[in-house]
Amino acid sequence: MFKHSVSSRTLWQGLALACAIGGSAVATSTAFAGECPADKVKANAREKVEFKPTGVTDVTLGSIDLEKQPAHLNDRELRFRKLTIEPGGIVPWHSHDDRPALIYVQQGEIVEYASNCADPIVHKAGDIRPEVYGTSHWWKNLGSQTVILYVGDVRKDPDDHHM
Repeated sequence: MFKHSVSSRTLWQGLALACAIGGSAVATSTAFAGECPADKVKANAREKVEFKPTGVTDVTLGSIDLEKQPAHLNDRELRFRKLTIEPGGIVPWHSHDDRPALIYVQQGEIVEYASNCADPIVHKAGDIRPEVYGTSHWWKNLGSQTVILYVGDVRKDPDDHHM
């Protein structure tokens, strides 16, 4: 019985250590994925540019009027979209000061040019990018593969068709 307890304890300690190491490796590898390096974060690092959408398909897959939900967020819509960006395609400059969003890169690799980062930010398949107050940016597909993004955002103005 004692030997069994020692073996079980050793096994559980080993599993705990493996999980801690594995969790640390995962946290380390994803903590920096698709983020601006800390030493490159800078207010007004990039000026607004005037590009038109190019090679981009934006399809709304569904939406919910949040005023009719228990939260009663007047004049707000929760929207879920799919953006397909062809090689060379551009998602033009836009702001998230009044439209928070989460972007999930389902396929490909795309570069973000953010107003608060001195360097371009590369986003790869599997990355999730929060877009919140203070985020203004544009994106470009510099690769040879079509990029697919899924976007969940909270839109105030139903006539706001920014990507």
